Amino acid sequence: MEWMDSLKKVVGSDHVRTSSAHLLAYSYDATAGFQAMPDAVVSPGSTEEIRQIMEICREHQVPLVPRGSGTNLAAGTAPTSGGVVLLFNRMNRILELDEDNLCVRVQPGVLTLDLCDYVEGRGLFYPPDPSSMKISTIGGNVSENSGGLRGLKYGVTKDYVLGLTAVLPNGQVIKTGGKLAKDVAGYDLKALLVGAEGTLGVITEILLKLIPKPEHQRTGIAYFQSLEAAAATVSEIISKRIIPATLEFLDRGTMDAVERFMDLGLPEEAEAMLLIEQDGEAGQVERDLSAMIDISVRNGAVITAVAETEEEAGQLKAGRRAALSALARKRPTTILEDATVPRSEIANMVRKIREIAERNQVEIHTFGHAGDGNLHPTCLTDIRDNEEMVRVERAFAEIFEAAIDLGGTITGEHGVGEMKSPYLQWKIGDEGIELMKTIKQAIDPLNICNPGKMFAKANKPRVVVAHG
Repeated sequence: MEWMDSLKKVVGSDHVRTSSAHLLAYSYDATAGFQAMPDAVVSPGSTEEIRQIMEICREHQVPLVPRGSGTNLAAGTAPTSGGVVLLFNRMNRILELDEDNLCVRVQPGVLTLDLCDYVEGRGLFYPPDPSSMKISTIGGNVSENSGGLRGLKYGVTKDYVLGLTAVLPNGQVIKTGGKLAKDVAGYDLKALLVGAEGTLGVITEILLKLIPKPEHQRTGIAYFQSLEAAAATVSEIISKRIIPATLEFLDRGTMDAVERFMDLGLPEEAEAMLLIEQDGEAGQVERDLSAMIDISVRNGAVITAVAETEEEAGQLKAGRRAALSALARKRPTTILEDATVPRSEIANMVRKIREIAERNQVEIHTFGHAGDGNLHPTCLTDIRDNEEMVRVERAFAEIFEAAIDLGGTITGEHGVGEMKSPYLQWKIGDEGIELMKTIKQAIDPLNICNPGKMFAKANKPRVVVAHG
């Protein structure tokens, strides 16, 4: 193909892979049920090379799908329209650390944990910490506006993006933002690109805000005999004006899976667990953690504990971070969602998820960022069982609808991708969909950049529960 030869001239033949093994490896992401072979897997080495790749794709109308580590859970990086999968394994450098302006400039292929370790070694802090941070990339985090365990106190990825360099579908290179505390010149194009899931262009450099590393950190844990008691504890902690660095929730099924996976000694009699962490000035941290443990006990916690060492704290947190991996060992297919509600509705949402699972006769366990209302109902199923998958899809449709009815949303941090696109209208309405389509058409009229994401395909059947 002519366009394939052109790509090889830009990046070199060694960086254009077309073997069946490579195409298969990048034909899917972490989302169950979405897979399609790309035509090529390309690894550019610079913004200029990406600009030339974009020109080639535009000229030949070849889809272009930017991809980080493939941890996406909404089919956002699955090449379901074929074309080119764009990798950033050659663009994985930390380019600049500016300690005077508290910021760092990186390429999109930098691993999240590597960046966190790098800046913390210099007394600085990058708070966003998705559960996949050991393997997820900063570029993927920006494209999905990822959250994490520290989102309650520190916010999500968008709150730390100061500037971006991106290649637009017309081949132009745009630079947004900068090392500024304030900048309101014109439309906020940076914010438009963050969370756009690669549908409006390809991000090639990222300028991130840093903050001073907290001086002190303590971690605690509380076990409850009911889901409702744990959820009520979350609500009371927030109502007492305590904003912990981490406030995470695991139900019994998730705890069982983690225990089998890691042998941490989790109590068998508990139905729910809260992981509690605070950081900051030492005295305040101790007061906050003590208050949160007291609130847990008042709400019926049967066991509480506070880590005395960093090793103990790391062990407590490891169980939460391994939740998805542990659950995934139980059945052939694992579907992780992230319905999100206001914090005051956590107890109601947990109850509704359980009722929906029972009504549809599917196995769903729940964990997540309880402090910011971002729950992860996780269904264990088998995609080869068509009848069961119908019930699974119906259950998730009901969960999304329940979240919206409680003032929430269909996704708090995983993005829309292709998997959730049929439900986006429920959240933003027909007017919102039309406005998004107008923006997409204006910037990418040939629909080159990550086509099929965000906007539902008319020919894709979905189980829809009447909303309202």
